Amino acid sequence: MIRNTRGALLAAAVLACLPLSAALAHTTLETKQAPAASTYKGVLRVGHGCGASPTIALRVQIPEGVIAVKPMPKPGWTLTTKEGQYAKAYDYYGESLSKGVTEIAWTGGSLPDAHYDEFVFRARLPDAAPGTVVYFPVVQECETGVHRWIEIPEPGKTDHDYKEPAPGVTLTAKP
Repeated sequence: MIRNTRGALLAAAVLACLPLSAALAHTTLETKQAPAASTYKGVLRVGHGCGASPTIALRVQIPEGVIAVKPMPKPGWTLTTKEGQYAKAYDYYGESLSKGVTEIAWTGGSLPDAHYDEFVFRARLPDAAPGTVVYFPVVQECETGVHRWIEIPEPGKTDHDYKEPAPGVTLTAKP
């Protein structure tokens, strides 16, 4: 009897915390580490809307040095990209790339606050030192409200020091 009561109390405590953890969720990248100069599958996880308002658009800024970007279409959403010039040309399998996708937007869908979803793109990460963090600023628009996941930590701080941190991937050594 005591064992069943403790189990029930533990289960109740866990269930009570679930709505709170969902409310604290950020737009994040599923894979938080990847080798420098590698092809990366970026999976942006959206865990909530804006209060009770559903998400209707997600825009991600592609940082300098991230090239050959290809977003995945998402049923029920309109996919658009913006292209622009890179600050310099990058070698991509013997081809010189001087322009490419600088922003991806998924719009026109509706992701209720009570649901979770993922938005996917593929890209080549920069050839930078291990430990470098590459940030992908995201703006999440809702029917009412907006979350700007664009805060990039200053030296000596982490994403936990910010209310709306940009999702990031830490580069590891090249394979």
